[in-house]
Amino acid sequence: MEKVLAYLRTSTDKQDLNNQKLEILEYARQTGIHIEDFIGSAISSQRSDHDLRLDELLTRLGKGDTLVVKELSRLGRSTGQVINLINQLMDNGIRIMIIKQKLVLDTTQDGVQSLTMITMLALFAELERVMISRRTKQALAAKKAQGIALGKPKGTIQQSIYDKDRKRIVQLL
Repeated sequence: MEKVLAYLRTSTDKQDLNNQKLEILEYARQTGIHIEDFIGSAISSQRSDHDLRLDELLTRLGKGDTLVVKELSRLGRSTGQVINLINQLMDNGIRIMIIKQKLVLDTTQDGVQSLTMITMLALFAELERVMISRRTKQALAAKKAQGIALGKPKGTIQQSIYDKDRKRIVQLL
């Protein structure tokens, strides 16, 4: 029986997977598919495939199964990562549904046309990340050149994860 899994990934652990999950559930409702399970990773995509739970994803999906993702960039940080993963999935006979780009990729389609489209979309996503990073660095450099102090003001006291243990720490010291 065909299995449908959804993959969720954020770039940092400070971001939330719920927005992606809600969009995928709405897409599933509209298209009449049933998502069996969600595999999520809320860590940097610089980490290993194990940390990103891609190995679990590949283990749980088999020929004829379907993977649903919110957008192409959730499959990897670079064009190469995305293309490699998609090739692996397609070689295993797994259909891929990409909601934002409105793509459904499976082995019955023309492989060259699909690969070209995926390469272009992944490249655009990677270029967008590079441009955002560049603009952020330029804005910070401009503020610094204007003499504006960056970061927290000196003397700022913020909460610490150790505040709850302060008495014990003082006692041990």
